[in-house]
Amino acid sequence: MPYSIVLLISKKRILPVAVGALLLLSGVAHAMGDSSTTTPTCPKGQIYDSRTKSCMVDKGSKISDTDRTQYAYSLAKAGRYDEALGVLNTLRQPNTAKAWNYRGYATRKLGRTDEGIGYYQKSIALDPHYAQVREYLGEAYMIKGRPDLAREQLATIKTLCGTSCEEYRDLSAAINGHPES
Repeated sequence: MPYSIVLLISKKRILPVAVGALLLLSGVAHAMGDSSTTTPTCPKGQIYDSRTKSCMVDKGSKISDTDRTQYAYSLAKAGRYDEALGVLNTLRQPNTAKAWNYRGYATRKLGRTDEGIGYYQKSIALDPHYAQVREYLGEAYMIKGRPDLAREQLATIKTLCGTSCEEYRDLSAAINGHPES
């Protein structure tokens, strides 16, 4: 055993070393695309509240539209598309770029691609610089057999965040026949 490890153990510093190693590994995992910072999903009928950092029964106005919108996206990413749409239906202010984008995502994943495209277009009208909606719109165009329109979205994403951003990489993969899993 190397002397430095023996010294650490003998000085009872194993805990700080272990904590440091975990922090280092979590940084590596985050850099590799770990999504642990996403909003957790809750049992049906509850919504995650970032203020209390817990799942709560929906009591109307207690949970912000921001939390509702983010939670709807987490539900959609977990494959709970109808629930996501239900949460989006409770927004007091549903006319936001993110809300339209996430509504488009959920409806597209439910197989209602044309409806999803309409929602994506509403999102872009509110925020033409929102790269994620352009990625999802491009993916919808690929489903519709329109790689030409998907490439237009890819070109726009390149002007927004370059070629190394996640949105560019994901849409490029979809165009090249390697869609998200």
